[in-house]
Amino acid sequence: MARWIVYFEDTPAMLLHRKAMGAEHIKYLEQHSDKILIGGGLRNIPESPFVGGLWVVEAENYDEVLDLVVNDPYFEPKHRTFKILAWGKAIDKAVTL
Repeated sequence: MARWIVYFEDTPAMLLHRKAMGAEHIKYLEQHSDKILIGGGLRNIPESPFVGGLWVVEAENYDEVLDLVVNDPYFEPKHRTFKILAWGKAIDKAVTL
């Protein structure tokens, strides 16, 4: 298994899609918690509107990560772009957040 990060950037209009699909998105993350290890929204400063998101994923390959992204209820290509990057921790020890 390889580790990956997915970095999402949202347009301002994505806020409406987030609101409409929030419950389904959380359910999706829970259903795929064996692969999507950490996920969360990004803001410019605390309490400001969301401008994107970040996932840490464990998957066999890029295509598996891509499949997770495009099947997420939050996936809305008009309002959300993403970048998938391979990732490795500098010091590979257990971390609890």
